[in-house]
Amino acid sequence: MTTAPEVTVVRVPVSDPRVRPLLRELGDEYSHRYGRDAHAELSRYPDEEFTPPHGGVLLLLLERGEPVAGGAFRRYDATTAELKRIWTHSAHRRRGLARRVVVELEREAAARGYRRIHLTTGPRQPEARGLYLATGYTPLFDTGADPESIGPLPFEKHLPAPAPTGEGADL
Repeated sequence: MTTAPEVTVVRVPVSDPRVRPLLRELGDEYSHRYGRDAHAELSRYPDEEFTPPHGGVLLLLLERGEPVAGGAFRRYDATTAELKRIWTHSAHRRRGLARRVVVELEREAAARGYRRIHLTTGPRQPEARGLYLATGYTPLFDTGADPESIGPLPFEKHLPAPAPTGEGADL
């Protein structure tokens, strides 16, 4: 019996060289699906927005030290994080890695005091739409409408309040 290789989670800056291949592949995928160069979209927000001092984070999932998936969030408002750049390397899809990225980002966001997650995905990304629906996100659009007629598809998820700790907490 073979076991799956261990996947580790690391927090990295956008400038980490391990991020570049994922963002390049993500830009290529967007360009292919939407018929225009989408690489500029990936640099729409300053890299600092994905760092802890600015309320964000970028995570990579590593397998044998190599990046296989990743994602980030940025501060949307005082209580809301916005998920961005959720991606799984094309050679590693259909393994639940994107779901793991989302779970890890939600955990990070909650630990930083965010109570809500907001995100949008494109109308030509049915896999992403399915991922967010399957992980408990509420669509903020008519799911019966043609996605192309909507444009970016917004979702939200409310995070649970942190459990009480310290003196007086119920045990």
